[in-house]
Amino acid sequence: MINILVDNRVKIMERRSFLKIAGISLSAPLLPFELPGFSNNVDAKRIKPPALKTGDKIEIAAPGSFISQEELELSIKNLTDLGFQPVHSNSILSKEGYLAGSDDLRAGELNRMFADQSVKAIFCARGGYGCNRILPLLDYGIISNNPKLLVGYSDITALTCGIYTKTGLVGLHGPVGISTFNQYSVDNLSKIIFGSELPIIQTNYGSEYFLKGYPIISGKAEGELFGGNLSVLVSLIGSEYFPDLKGKLLFLEEIGEEPYRIDRMLSQLILSGELQKCSGIILGIFEKCEAKERDPEFPRSFTLKEVLYDRLYNLNIPAAYGFAFGHVTDKMTLPVGINAAADMNEFTISITENVVV
Repeated sequence: MINILVDNRVKIMERRSFLKIAGISLSAPLLPFELPGFSNNVDAKRIKPPALKTGDKIEIAAPGSFISQEELELSIKNLTDLGFQPVHSNSILSKEGYLAGSDDLRAGELNRMFADQSVKAIFCARGGYGCNRILPLLDYGIISNNPKLLVGYSDITALTCGIYTKTGLVGLHGPVGISTFNQYSVDNLSKIIFGSELPIIQTNYGSEYFLKGYPIISGKAEGELFGGNLSVLVSLIGSEYFPDLKGKLLFLEEIGEEPYRIDRMLSQLILSGELQKCSGIILGIFEKCEAKERDPEFPRSFTLKEVLYDRLYNLNIPAAYGFAFGHVTDKMTLPVGINAAADMNEFTISITENVVV
């Protein structure tokens, strides 16, 4: 484990100086533009969804865990406040165990939403668990032929990443219906879904998130944004829903996992040979991911910071922790499958091409 009690910045500078002298680049080259979303199983061309406009009909989905009446009402209010016309099916409050109905029901509802040309985008009410179960039941032909924005984070990662890998359709890692739609979150979301500008997404300086942030390997990186929730993404490794990460600008967030579990998941990404292919690693907020004060899994533990340094530093890839996304109030909206540039010192992500058409 790297000793991070000494001044890390000195170590990073020494390491970077050595690499520079040795002629080793700190960032992988960009993946060729004509091959975004390429995987061993699927040769999919990228598809950009249409931009939204005020008054559009937006359907609320529950593709994972079940939602309550209160959560549905909050989702309706948040989407109405954004200027949309939210709708939902009669089955949205279905429950089967911890799921929002059977796999067939949830997949069928998502297929229907994509096929319905009057529905301009799909916002997930919440994450929870269950999205990976329906990936084999989705109709990717319908999805490809009816492109529209799919928005959500956490467990919705399985859908945004799986659908992108299979079809090339760009999705959004952004607020779910029950998220806190504060000014920061709304501003970031609106710039992307309305296609008003190419945003430079900046973590709020002075916020509690930024103050917790730190570079692991300083520098800048460019590539195609891909990622989401760490545990959900790792669960897709080895499947046809997980792409080649070569040249990807990988973004990751997590909640409620102790440091040894974060260690295990990052190690799995390394053992798969995929993590070291990335051009950069953008880490959001890993909420409640320190060892438990009461009844921890191990009586002695590494900290989250120690694990991140140990697993990521030797990859020699620009990386930083503390970007404002994940299970937090201030939420960036990050497109899956769009080219961007990240500054690991300034905690900014610059979207370098249009997300919507």
